[in-house]
Amino acid sequence: MTTMSTILILLLPLFVTLVLGDTPPTTTVSTGTVCKYTPDPSYCKSVLPTQNGNVYDYGRFSVKKSLSQATKFLDLVNKYLHKSSTLSTPAIRALQDCKTLAELNLDFLSSSFQTVNKTTRFLQSSQADDIQTLLSAILTNQQTCSDGLQSTSSAWSVKNGLSSPISNDTKLFSVSLALFTKGWVPSHKNKPSTFHPTRKQLGFQNGRLPLKMSSRTRAIYESVSNRKLLQATVDEDVMVSDIVVVSQDGSGNFTTISDAIAAAPNKSLSTDGYFLIYVTAGVYDENVSIDKKKTYLMMVGDGINQTIITGNRSVIDGWTTFNSASFVVVGQGFVGVNFTVRNTAGAVKHQAVALRNGADLSTFYSCSFEGYQDTLYTHSLRQFYRECDIYGTVDFIFGNAAVVFQNCNLYPRLPMSGQFNAITAQGRTDPNQNTGTSIHNCTIKAADDLAVNIGSVKTYLGRPWKEYSRTVYMQSFIDNVVDVTGWNKWDGDFALSTLYYAEYNNSGPGSSTDNRVTWPGYHVINATDAVNFTVTNFLLGDDWLPQTGVTYTSNLV
Repeated sequence: MTTMSTILILLLPLFVTLVLGDTPPTTTVSTGTVCKYTPDPSYCKSVLPTQNGNVYDYGRFSVKKSLSQATKFLDLVNKYLHKSSTLSTPAIRALQDCKTLAELNLDFLSSSFQTVNKTTRFLQSSQADDIQTLLSAILTNQQTCSDGLQSTSSAWSVKNGLSSPISNDTKLFSVSLALFTKGWVPSHKNKPSTFHPTRKQLGFQNGRLPLKMSSRTRAIYESVSNRKLLQATVDEDVMVSDIVVVSQDGSGNFTTISDAIAAAPNKSLSTDGYFLIYVTAGVYDENVSIDKKKTYLMMVGDGINQTIITGNRSVIDGWTTFNSASFVVVGQGFVGVNFTVRNTAGAVKHQAVALRNGADLSTFYSCSFEGYQDTLYTHSLRQFYRECDIYGTVDFIFGNAAVVFQNCNLYPRLPMSGQFNAITAQGRTDPNQNTGTSIHNCTIKAADDLAVNIGSVKTYLGRPWKEYSRTVYMQSFIDNVVDVTGWNKWDGDFALSTLYYAEYNNSGPGSSTDNRVTWPGYHVINATDAVNFTVTNFLLGDDWLPQTGVTYTSNLV
């Protein structure tokens, strides 16, 4: 990126404020005026109608056109898949990823259009966040499809045939997101940023399960209550509709996790209560997938390193990063408690994901994720992790979700010779995406294998995978495993001006900001800025976390 274009991107928010800031969304303006709000004004003008309208008119048109283009793209992907006999296995897998992601985009755009088509005013914060989250995820899905195709060494005809539609649709989706943000998102979406430390403590403390259930479900609960985890007083906090038990010795309802997931109802609502899958201790060597139909599942194990899910897929073995995961969850409202997920491919296999999470309003409590490169793929939508352990080497927490890690342990491991560790590689591609990684009140220490080789490997807080990468560390303990510069480059000066990396009030021998990088996008922030990345503001977590029963801190500590 040239210096001049970098300056223009940095000045875009100010320019938009000057041009549109005092113009109500209901005011009729030209496409030239409204497109100045978007990242690519020239493209915006080429796709919007020539007649003047207001932001709501343009926004509805853009989302509707996006829905039409997403439908055409899915048809195109299916055409290539129908010719799959001429393609390599890696190319087919990449296309299958694109199909899955395109189907999600159709769902997200349909929901978004229903909202924008009937509303011409600022939405309430929670509803605005819902749609901004979906439109942000659509861009992430496009990028993931593109990345998977580009990583496939064969099938040049497929890449060439899809690259232009992907690029053009991405620009269109970016216009839709920008216009939605201007027209429907209130200017102060988050709660006031005045710093008031608060804590919110709920269930799942010390093994307690705050479950509310029917008499039938209670009978099942009592039948397995001799299990260590379920020795708890039943409270009235979290509704459970049904419980099934997975046990490898045949004493439960199922012997595999996948069979238990298949038995769960489709498209449950948050008001229905959780379908609880209790997985007893054991090593479950199966690639687990919870698709978009399986909503509001709760999976509870016997504890970290007791209930263990493993897989060994990797990019080296022909899988895309996206489909290499040992555990995949897409179904909204998932809650995972007390288990370990591992990818056992090892460091020599490079990208090998343990957990891929693309489930909106999902929560993990007291879980462990173990791998080397690309351990935890926080792919998209809104996510929360509490008291979890994450082990890895290169980019071991990556993706483009809006995610908060709280009271977690992040353990850099010993990488292969010649490699360095990057704890995060956040993948935000558009300045209007409401995504980013917030690491709050966590602990960063070397894993045992790295602790005895602490001087042989550089470890960084993160590096910018995509142009608008956004990561914040606040009120966390950073041990001396982290290099004094804190952050590392991706490639030359890529994203150094457009990223947003910040640190606030961290502690420990690796927390000093005196010798940190001096990039334009790096900041040492105060409490007023940091509070924007708390559970309450960044995730609007007070609206959905209480029903999970998971303990959380709503604000700064």
